[in-house]
Amino acid sequence: MPTVILLDVSLSMTRPVAAAEGGGEAITRRQLAEAGLSALFDFVAANDKLEFTALVIFSSLWEVVVPFTRDYNELKKALYSVEIFDKTNLEGTLDGVRSVVGEEWGVTTTCQVILVTDGSPGVGPGSLKQVAQMLSNPKPDDPPFHLPFEFPNSLEVVLLASPAELQQWDSRALYQKLLDANRQKGKIHVVEGALTPKSAQLMFSRLAEEHYSAFRARLQCGHLSSEVQLFPPPRTVSMARDFEMVTQTVSSELNICGFLDCADVSSPPVMSRHLVLPLATKEKSHAGSGEGGAEGADKTDDKDSGPTSSEIGSTPSFCVLLHGSLKIENLVALVNVGENWYGLLHSCADSKKKSNLMMSLFEPGDKAIPWLGRFHLLGPCSAFANDPYGEDSASTKSPFPVRLQEKRSYSQNPVVWIKPTSLQADIQKILRYARKLPEKTQVFYKELNRLRRAALALGMTELLSGMSMMLERECTILPWTAHPDAAMQLTHAAKMITSAMDKGYDYSIIPLSTNFASDS
Repeated sequence: MPTVILLDVSLSMTRPVAAAEGGGEAITRRQLAEAGLSALFDFVAANDKLEFTALVIFSSLWEVVVPFTRDYNELKKALYSVEIFDKTNLEGTLDGVRSVVGEEWGVTTTCQVILVTDGSPGVGPGSLKQVAQMLSNPKPDDPPFHLPFEFPNSLEVVLLASPAELQQWDSRALYQKLLDANRQKGKIHVVEGALTPKSAQLMFSRLAEEHYSAFRARLQCGHLSSEVQLFPPPRTVSMARDFEMVTQTVSSELNICGFLDCADVSSPPVMSRHLVLPLATKEKSHAGSGEGGAEGADKTDDKDSGPTSSEIGSTPSFCVLLHGSLKIENLVALVNVGENWYGLLHSCADSKKKSNLMMSLFEPGDKAIPWLGRFHLLGPCSAFANDPYGEDSASTKSPFPVRLQEKRSYSQNPVVWIKPTSLQADIQKILRYARKLPEKTQVFYKELNRLRRAALALGMTELLSGMSMMLERECTILPWTAHPDAAMQLTHAAKMITSAMDKGYDYSIIPLSTNFASDS
């Protein structure tokens, strides 16, 4: 997920924490932040190099020093070149984060926000004390606060202060109120033991290992296998079912169950997509090609992996073989990623010259694609008495979608009101039939009952009241040449559509029995 580093550059960050050995200059909290963030950038560059990171500094104002980038050398260079400014304004900084992430990624992408500060609550408007007081005792005339963020996020607070200072300022309780207001995942990170550069680096290393560790697995198909890395790392999924809470984690063993035509899969509903990168290992049988499972993709060999780039390029890789085969044959691979959890491996082209091996994860369960049926019931064509695709290899006939055994409970198309024009068209249809009464009596009541059932199903009772008023108006503007039965049917329909609201979904309004004969 993209990361925003919020670095406090207020005057309190220049306070010394310890004297250097040999009588040197004292170490400041700013220097601790630089050492810790440098260790964080090194870890991310080695394990999560495809992720984007931005550096934002703040004091009384905030500024984007480095926009979202993958160049961690640029981030480290900017880290050591920022200046020190005045006091901290946390409230304005949180508003800045919302605008920075919203302009670049919108409100649907999950972002990591890492706040690095010395833990001082500050004074005056915008300080942590005032923010905590505003959250604890909100007033009607207070402006809306900037938490929680609109986008999915994880707010990590890093406090460069000793335990005694945190207890004196009550910083942990104040920042905990900030996390509670965010209503998202987050955690407060503090230094264990004495406040030194080594302890600060250890704290940032733990943070990096928790959120930026690479997800490595073995992709296997029969006797062929390859060590791969999934980017971004798949998260643990928790879903509420009818009578239980299902929690699933992607396994380190990814087993390919079979292959399907792209036309059979079409565009299935997926939860997340992950880039599949082969890993370079010392074993030739499992070594990656360094092409990222793609034509022209970034290399993923680590410095300590052993093989050189020339050796990696000349070593066979099952991951690259699979990617090329799926691309040429226009197939997808069904892969089992956990207990009763499946996904698809497919070739994804982001340009005419680049393509990557991607894995799309479904919801947990073996019936994630309705038209395929249950995954564990699928089998090869050779297992059937007759080839479902036909004897001709060039035939486009497909056995999918699988037809359900039971019959549908409805005999006509359902009402769809996604756009206002659809609702307007249904209302205008009823009004057109109302002007042609009594010839169109049966069709008029059919469409009226159709609209009534849809409005009750969607809870749109105001629509029924509005429809009653429109029918009453149509009755008043009938021409003098209109049939007498038209006015009586409109009055009856206008009355019944509101009085029959409590009679249930299955109730149907029937025409009024009159002594008038239709001209038809």
